[in-house]
Amino acid sequence: MKTPGAQSTQSVNDQRNMLMSSILTNNSAMVALQTLKSINMNLGKVQSEISTGKTVESAKDNAAVWAISKVMSSDVAGFEAISDSLALGQATVGVALNASESITDLLTEIKGKIVNSQEENVDRAKIQTDIEALTNQIGSIVGAAQFNGLNLLNDDGIALEDQTSNILSSLDRASDGTVTSGEISVSRSNLGTNNASLDATATFAAGGAAVGGAATANLTTVGTSVVNQTMLVAGTGITDLAGAAFEVQIAGAGTYAGSDFDTGGSIAAAEIVYTAQEGDTAADVAAGLAAAYAVYASANGLDTEALNVVANGDDLVWTATNTTAANNYSINVNVVDSDGTGDGNTRAGALAALSGIDVTTDDGAESALTAIEGLIQTSIDTAAELGSTGSRIETQADFVSKLTDRLTSGIGALVDADMEAASAKLQALQTQQQLGVQALSIANQAPQTLLSLFR
Repeated sequence: MKTPGAQSTQSVNDQRNMLMSSILTNNSAMVALQTLKSINMNLGKVQSEISTGKTVESAKDNAAVWAISKVMSSDVAGFEAISDSLALGQATVGVALNASESITDLLTEIKGKIVNSQEENVDRAKIQTDIEALTNQIGSIVGAAQFNGLNLLNDDGIALEDQTSNILSSLDRASDGTVTSGEISVSRSNLGTNNASLDATATFAAGGAAVGGAATANLTTVGTSVVNQTMLVAGTGITDLAGAAFEVQIAGAGTYAGSDFDTGGSIAAAEIVYTAQEGDTAADVAAGLAAAYAVYASANGLDTEALNVVANGDDLVWTATNTTAANNYSINVNVVDSDGTGDGNTRAGALAALSGIDVTTDDGAESALTAIEGLIQTSIDTAAELGSTGSRIETQADFVSKLTDRLTSGIGALVDADMEAASAKLQALQTQQQLGVQALSIANQAPQTLLSLFR
């Protein structure tokens, strides 16, 4: 224990070193020099912040903040690319939407002409010419409704797997850093006026088990009775309908005036055809065949009161009427399975029924009025779907733009320099630098006083 007033040997030495003067060791100069170095280092950092605008320019400035900012910067770059993708998708959908709306207007105009054709004292031939011209115009619009090579209104000849276009819409980063992309799917429509066509190598299998049920119906009517025959067109025989083509063949026995079937008459193969698309069900096939029959009947003057078909779920329900027992109708549904033999099959356009409209006869004018209502509704549905998709893309584009701005602002908050604070700090450090230089100068002049001891 130290006694009061006692000093240790170390304390005495420290005081002696502080009091003594030396030409070899200048403690004051060393302190002043270290202080000046620290001031110059801070001054250099502030000047760098002012010149670059960043307080964290590299990983050595703040490794954690720098790493976070780089990840966020990569996301910003990704979202900028997504904005370009959305803009391209928005333009593509916009072109298709305008085209579908124009097609709806033309179909409405066709409807007006069909209504006019209901009168007997009009020139139906000229009206028919106008309808055909408008139909050709619709075909031209569908063909031209493409943007950068993508046509959302015509999937003719497009592989099934390519009939849905995906627009990159977002990047989703999970908590573990995993990044996945989000997409907006746009389904292609088919507002074409083309009829269904079959691959040149397509070979039809006989009806029956190949189509999953009773595929042949013999319809016989007596007197004024009506015979209904239900036919299952697709079932367990085909597990994947996509790409499969279905046809209806009809043969008439006997003679029935007013139908397409005179003695031994028949409808040839590939006249009534439906090609199943991706996602089609048996009900879709039945509806497609019924629609194809309606188009054929209208185009060829077949009396649908004598022989008609409607879809009922997975079934085709045939109705036949005649007054002669010998008049039988043999109906067969054939199929090309989706095993690669029918890859070249193409389905009819959704407006293919336009080619079957013929208002030059009373029956044709009457059936055309029913057909045009369905075609207008098809066009309206297509335009509504495109409008909904376009609105979704527009909303997403607006969100991505705002998100990019927020991310950029967040990066700035992490790494950008506070210029007001940097300016004030620069002024303070410049003053400290001047004082440090003066202090070092004074400390360096202290040994000069030792010369007076030797005079």
